Amino acid sequence: MISAPTVAKPAAAMPRPAALGRRASAWTVGGYGLLGLPLAFAALPIYVHLPRLYGDAVGIPLLLLGGVLFAARLADAFVDPWLGALSDRPGWRRVSMLAALAPFAVGMLALFNPPAGAELPWLAGALTVTYLSFSLLNVAYCAWGADIGGDLTTRTRLTAAREGWGLVGVLLAAALPGLLSPSFEVGLARLSWGFPLLLGVAAVLSLASGRRLEEATRQERLPAGGHRPAALWQRLAAAGRVAEFRRLLLVFAVSGVASALPATLVLFFIADVLHAEAWSGVFLTAYFAAGLIGLPFWVRYAARRGHLPAWRDGMLLACAAFALAPFLGAGELAAFGAICVLSGFALGADLALPAAYLAQISERPDTAGTQPARREGAPAPGLDSGSAFGVWNLVAKLNLALAAGIALPLLEWSGYRPGVEPGALALLYGGLPLAGKLAAALLLSRWHRRMRRDAPSATAS
Repeated sequence: MISAPTVAKPAAAMPRPAALGRRASAWTVGGYGLLGLPLAFAALPIYVHLPRLYGDAVGIPLLLLGGVLFAARLADAFVDPWLGALSDRPGWRRVSMLAALAPFAVGMLALFNPPAGAELPWLAGALTVTYLSFSLLNVAYCAWGADIGGDLTTRTRLTAAREGWGLVGVLLAAALPGLLSPSFEVGLARLSWGFPLLLGVAAVLSLASGRRLEEATRQERLPAGGHRPAALWQRLAAAGRVAEFRRLLLVFAVSGVASALPATLVLFFIADVLHAEAWSGVFLTAYFAAGLIGLPFWVRYAARRGHLPAWRDGMLLACAAFALAPFLGAGELAAFGAICVLSGFALGADLALPAAYLAQISERPDTAGTQPARREGAPAPGLDSGSAFGVWNLVAKLNLALAAGIALPLLEWSGYRPGVEPGALALLYGGLPLAGKLAAALLLSRWHRRMRRDAPSATAS
C-alpha cells in the first residue's frame, strides 16, 4: 500500500471477536443481507433468461448475441476496480449505494422491455446502464460489509446473509416469470415492472441494519484518522501485490467460469436434450433451493474444516454431479433433477466461502501497512476492501463474459439449432464445467498444501 505511514493500534485496543459477535444480532445481520435479494435479480434473468429472450423470442443470432453479451460485460468489468477504489474514500460507501439505485432500476426495466425494431442497440444500451449501476451498488455494498463486520465470525455471518438472501432472490427470479404469465416474454416484463419497488424497500432496510451494526462496532474497530488515501492506481497495484489475494482470484476465476458455463446453457439443455421445457422452472427452483439449503451447511463445515478445504470439497461435489449430464437423454427428468440438487448444494460453497475469505483478508485503508500473518483471520497488508471487491467483481464478470463468449459460439459451431438439432449440447453442458471445476480444485489443493508447508503451526483455512 502506497500511502502515509500508519501507526499500529496497541494490542489491548484491538477488536474482541466475542464482543463483536454478540452485538451482531440475527435481525441486524439478516437486515444487512436483504439487499442481496434484488441484486440477485440481475444475475439469473440476465445470464439465464436473457439469451433465451433475445435469442429465441426476439431472434438475434446466438453468435451475435454471445458477442454482445461478452463485449458489454467485458467493457463493464474493467470499471469495477476503479469504482471499488473510489468507494474506499471516507464516507463514500453509502453514497455510492444510494447513487446507483435509480439507474439500476431503470436499466433492469429497459432490459426486459425491448422496443420492436431496435432490439440490438436497445440491448447494448440497457446492458451498459444496468451493469455500471449494479457494479457501483454491489462493490460498495460488499466492501461496506467487510468494513462493519469487524471480526471473522461476524464477517462470515454477513457474507452468508448476503448470499442467502441472494439465493432467495434467484429463486424468485426463476419462479416469478412463469407465475406472472404463461408467456415467457410477458412474465419477464411484468417482473421487471415490480423490480424498482422491491429494490427500494430492500435498500432502505439493508442500509438501516448496516448502520446499526456500524454504530455498535464503531468503538471496537480501528479508527479512521490519520490516513491519506493513495491514488487509485496505487491502491489497485498494491492489491495486486498481495500474494494471497492473487491466488484466491486465480481459483475463483477458474471455478467461476466453470459455474457460469452450465448457467448459460441450461435452458437450451432442458428444452432440446430432455425435451422438458415446461419443467424449466421446477429444475431452476430445485437447483437454487438446494443452494439455499446448503449455505448454512457450508458455513458450519468451513468452521470445522477451514474455508479453503471446504470450498474444494464443494467443487468436487459439483464435478460428481456434472459427470452424469452428458449421458442424459429425452425424458430423464429424475436423473437431471438429482444433478440440479447436487450441483445446487455445491453452489452454497461457491457463494459463501470465497467471498467470506476475501472479506477477512481485506483491510480498511487506515489499517494498511500491517505485517502479513499466516493464521486464519489475519489481514493481508495493503488490501483495501473497496479495491479488493472491485477487482473481485471484475473477475466475476469476466467469468460470466467468458462463459457467454465461449459457450454460445461453441454451441452454434457444434451444429446446434434450437428446437431442431441438439448438436454437442449435452457434452458441452456437462463436460465443460466438469473440466473447469476439476482444474479449480487442483489449484486450490496446491495452494492449501503450500500454506500448510509454509506455516505448519498455523490454522490454515
